[in-house]
This record gives sequence, structure tokens and C-alpha cells, in this order.
Amino acid sequence: MTQSDSRSPIQVFVAKKIVTMNPMQPHATHVAIRDGRILSVGDAQEVKQWGDAEIVDTFRDKVLMPGFVEAHCHLMEGAMWDAVYVGYYDRRGPDGRRWAGLKTLDAVIGRLREAQADLPSADAPLLAWGFDPIFFGTQRMTVRELDTVSAERPIVILHASVHLMNVNSPMLQRAGIDEETDIDGIDKDSHGQPTGELQEFAAMFPVYQVIGGGLSIAASESVEAIWNFGRVAQLAGVTTATDLVNDFSERGNRNLREVTGAADYPVRIMPAFAPQRSPEGGAQRVLDAIETATPKLHFGPVKLIVDGSIQGFTARLKWPGYLNGKPNGLWLIPPSQFVEVFTPFHQAGLQLHVHTNGNEATELVLDAFEQLLTHYPRRDHRHTLQHCQMADASQLARAASLGLCINFFSNHLYYWGDAHYTQTMGADRANRMNAAESARRLGIPFAFHSDAPITPLNPLFTAWCAAQRETSSGRILGASERVPVADALRAITLGAAYTLKMDHLVGSIEVGKFADFAVLAEDPAEVALERLKELEVWGTVLGGRIFQAPAG
Repeated sequence: MTQSDSRSPIQVFVAKKIVTMNPMQPHATHVAIRDGRILSVGDAQEVKQWGDAEIVDTFRDKVLMPGFVEAHCHLMEGAMWDAVYVGYYDRRGPDGRRWAGLKTLDAVIGRLREAQADLPSADAPLLAWGFDPIFFGTQRMTVRELDTVSAERPIVILHASVHLMNVNSPMLQRAGIDEETDIDGIDKDSHGQPTGELQEFAAMFPVYQVIGGGLSIAASESVEAIWNFGRVAQLAGVTTATDLVNDFSERGNRNLREVTGAADYPVRIMPAFAPQRSPEGGAQRVLDAIETATPKLHFGPVKLIVDGSIQGFTARLKWPGYLNGKPNGLWLIPPSQFVEVFTPFHQAGLQLHVHTNGNEATELVLDAFEQLLTHYPRRDHRHTLQHCQMADASQLARAASLGLCINFFSNHLYYWGDAHYTQTMGADRANRMNAAESARRLGIPFAFHSDAPITPLNPLFTAWCAAQRETSSGRILGASERVPVADALRAITLGAAYTLKMDHLVGSIEVGKFADFAVLAEDPAEVALERLKELEVWGTVLGGRIFQAPAG
């Protein structure tokens, strides 16, 4: 009996080409798998060394890459489709339906009126998402417009950024928000009356108390949302994904264990603990969760959000501020508390993922990390700046010196690049936003992300955004910050895995790692750049199990 006879069976996947993302062995044609892990990578003769194997030639005319790693997204991508989509851009739901983008406020109001007719009762809330007033010039949505849809039924519209929402008069009343309410982020008109626009979580919280789980970022509370997310991710070639704001609720963690434990769930999930939403237990809560990890459910990151949305004008900007003179944004954690908030998690050996959109937020977070690492040095901490969209050369140099990673929001260049160029920050800063090429030259480990549901989950499109830097109107923002395609592809595989401290498990096709692959029709490194964003994803492989995308 040979050694392999007494062990688990071996499968060998044969492909037209295997792009490994391993510079020591960049390409192969065969990959051997045992127990859901990669046993050998090479040609037919090399993988035969491990003994008899079942040959799987399903991919003989396909290209295998490491399964894509989405290091900044949210399970709420799977939950949002219970509400009405009212975004500016076309969007496809998990059922394959394409929702046309709405180009005028009248079109938004029209879709809300249509949706209202389908609601079961006269007082059931009408929930919608994806709206962004920046595409409609100076006109903002107010209670006046929403009350024309209904002056009796509560209406809630979550903005595309999820940092703001609009509500109508009945919703304001149910939430107890009026001219006397003193909460940062409640927009009021010249007479002191709420306009219905609520900025950031403190202002939105009274509404969430009324509507419960609807439009909530806490999507792990819903088994259906987790399954929907898995379908969306698998269609995009994603095999590992974060839920980068998670409450760590008992019910949510139970749901995640149950769903990811199913053999036919196609994605590994890594929730990030969000102490701003659920502070109880602190660092110990994450350490305890790590002990319960499974092959498809991993814990470790801690997510903190210090400022808001640039296009929502709630991000914190350095001088000269917003191009149109709007007031500076909101602090979601007071800067004086950064070090105090960061320290317990850092000392516990955990990894911090800090949302900094505006350059003032980035500056003060860098100050905090400098203090933290001076007092409590730690090797290989891999603390990561999330978004970090407006960082300039000096801030990137500081990030490099502190050993930070950066996960850039490259999709933002396409979806909001024109708005930033003309409305929020002006040409100079818009041309350097998401400066990944500068980060690459400085040796900063970096990734790219979609922040789904803020933008669609599609890593090949995300890589195209970073390599092309083209807005939706065709404007090129900062051609000097384009990254080579090879580096863009690394950023959505091994680079993203590195920022999650999962690069020993996923991100490249190497011996010992999970047998997780994206199955593509062509090699993305060889197609014309303009085709990268629309390259066909045939399906995925997770732990050696094949998940073919549905036809159409």
C-alpha cells in the first residue's frame, strides 16, 4: 500500500492556465487538492508525485486564479434587497434582476410611489436605499418631497454611503425628532425645523429604533441576508469576504456559524468587531470569538470609524476644506479619544481597521498610531487605514514608516470621481485620491475594495478602477496614480489577504493554503485593460468544491 492509499483521496484540477500570484511559481497547469487544501501545484508530472488522483478536467479551457478576497464589504449587501433600490447607477440584485439607475429626483419619487402600492398595509414603513443627492446638483431631498409620496406612511431612504438618510414627516414624528432635538447631524432649515436629512449614526439612531432590522448594517441577524450575500460574492469570484462592521451579537454569530457551516455555502466570512456599535466586552470579546473560528468563519479585525462620507460632506477635511464652502464634517470618535480607544485592542494583539475618508481624519489617526506604537511597540501589527482616500504624499510616507496597511476605495474613482472633481474637493485633490501607485512605490501593503453595498461587489471591476482611474463620465483622475494591472490583481487577492492576516491561508495558489479559486474565461493579465472590468467569472472553487455561476 502506498502512502497516499491510507490518506484522503486526491483530486487534480487541470486548467488552461493557473495564475498563482506566487512569484516563485507564477503559472501552472495542474493543482492537486486533498482535504480541501492545495497539495501540489505544477504540471502533470509534478503533481503525480503524490500518487493516484481523480483528474478533474472541468477547467481545461478555463483560467484559475486565487479566489478573490474582498477585505472591505458588508453582509448588508445581502439584506438591502428587501428594500427598494433608488440609486443613480444601474444595479443587479442577487436574483439577477437589473434595477435601472434613477437620474432625476422625480424618478426617485416615482419609484417610491410605485413601491408603496405593493406594501401590505397603509402604515407599513416604506424603506429604500442607494440614494445620493450629490448627483442632483444643489437640490436636496427634504420632507416636502417625501411627504408627496405619503404624508401618513413612514418613509426612510438610506443614502448610498450609508452615512446619511432621508425621512418624511411621519417618520420624524415616530422617531421623536423635532426642532427641539439636539443631536449632531440632524439637518435643520432656516426656521430650525428638521429637513428630514439625518447625518451619521447618532442622528439616524432614533429612526433605527423604530424600524428595527430594516436597512441595518447588522445583517448577520438575518440568515437569508447571509445566504444572499454568499450568492452575490460567488457570482463575482469572491471566496473570502469581510463583514467589516459587525455587532458580534449572540444571534448574529450563531447565524454565521450555521450558514457558513453548510457545505454549499460558497464563501469564507471574516466579521470585524465594531465597538462603536456594541462596546460590551471589548477586546476580550474578539479574543473569545477567535477561539470559536472554523475553516469558513474567521475572527480578528476590529473596525473603528472616525469620520464620515466625502460626498455626504461628513468626512473631515484639512484646509482648504470643501470646494463649495460647506462646513467641515463630523467626528464619529473625538480625536482626543483616539489613543484611548485604540490602545486596549492594540495591547491585546488585535488588528485595527480604521475608516478615515477625509485627510484631516487620516492626519489625526496617524498621530494616534504614532503615539500608540511609541508607547507599545508591536511587530507585524498590520493595522489598516480603510478608504484613506485623500491621503497626500507626506501622510503616505508616515503610514509607511508606521508599518500600516491601506485598503483603498478604488471603486469610488468611477462612481463619485466627477462629483469630487467638481463639487467636493476640486481637481488637485481629486486627481490624487486613492493614491495607490504612490503607496506601491513606498512599499505600503495595500488592497482595493468595493465597500459593498456602497458599490457593487466585483473585484475585477475594482482592479480596473485602480489601473484605469476613469470616472463614469470618462475623465481620467490622476493618470500618474494608475497601478500596473499585475499589482491591481495582487491587491484583490494576496494583498487583501495580507491586510486581514489571512495570507497564510488564502490569496495565492500555494501548497498548504485552502483550495479556493476564481474560475475565469480568460487571463485578466492578458486581456485589454478596458475588458478587465467585464471579464466573465465562470464560478468559484471553495475548499475544492466547485460552484458554477448560474447561466445568464
